[in-house]
Amino acid sequence: MSERLRYRTAAIVAVSVTTFVWGSVGVLIKTTSISGLTFAMYRLWAGVLVHLVALAVLRRRLSWSTFKACAPGGVLFALDISLGFSAVKLTAIANAAIIGALAPIMILFAAGRLFGERVGRREMWLAAASFGGVVIVSVGASGSPAWSPLGDALALASTFSWTAYWLFSKRARASVSALEYMTSVMLAGAVAITPVALLVGGWPPSRPEASDWLVLAIVTLVPGMTGHLLVAWSHRHVEAWLSALITQCAPVVSAVTAYVVLGEPLNAVMIVGGAVVLVATALVIVGTARRERDRQAREELEEDLEGAVERAT
Repeated sequence: MSERLRYRTAAIVAVSVTTFVWGSVGVLIKTTSISGLTFAMYRLWAGVLVHLVALAVLRRRLSWSTFKACAPGGVLFALDISLGFSAVKLTAIANAAIIGALAPIMILFAAGRLFGERVGRREMWLAAASFGGVVIVSVGASGSPAWSPLGDALALASTFSWTAYWLFSKRARASVSALEYMTSVMLAGAVAITPVALLVGGWPPSRPEASDWLVLAIVTLVPGMTGHLLVAWSHRHVEAWLSALITQCAPVVSAVTAYVVLGEPLNAVMIVGGAVVLVATALVIVGTARRERDRQAREELEEDLEGAVERAT
């Protein structure tokens, strides 16, 4: 296996692991006593602290030019988690996560225009099937006591901000390292969200309870720092549309986790829809991996033939 394929495989694994971790975030947020917007503010400032410590330990510095170039990503990220955290506070976790799964479809179509990524017809049909599975889960979750139309609307708005953040990150990572990029994102996001959170929630901000601080630490370190660093690193090695499609499995994890921890409904319709999402996404991963191996083999064969011709002449 070539070095490029090894990195691509590692990137797919990184996104897959992160997707599983991200699927549990909604449950953690819903157990806290403070609003989603206030929690997002605390989470971003905690992220700033952790990333600055990481830079100091590694003896790396964040330049003003790097921060300025990456700051729009921080604003988009702050908008996304503010809307997303508020959504899970209001509506069923499965619904919020499923609506968020529309983002990979948006990214799939945008990535071709922005980055020249090729999406085959087979992958398009499988992506449509995966989205169909998302719809099935959504239908199964509707009517739940935990459902809220306002929460669903916030989740939909979060989908657009997440799509913009993902595409911006893909482009920014072409010239900035993962750690510097995520440090810039945390800092810009924290600065952007603080006045909004204080304006909406008032001063002083709500103080988290002891259990909330534990959730904040977990969210900041695991799905937050670790998960986002893994995904930011993967942007250089795997197509944006494919990594986004993998994250479409997160609603399945969310629905199961919410059922086990919070007792939110999980019926046969939701299970069938979740299976469709997982199978379709797995087929895309396997198919694109095979296509990349074949393309690599053709390129190596062409290089060998060109070398043989040069030596013969």
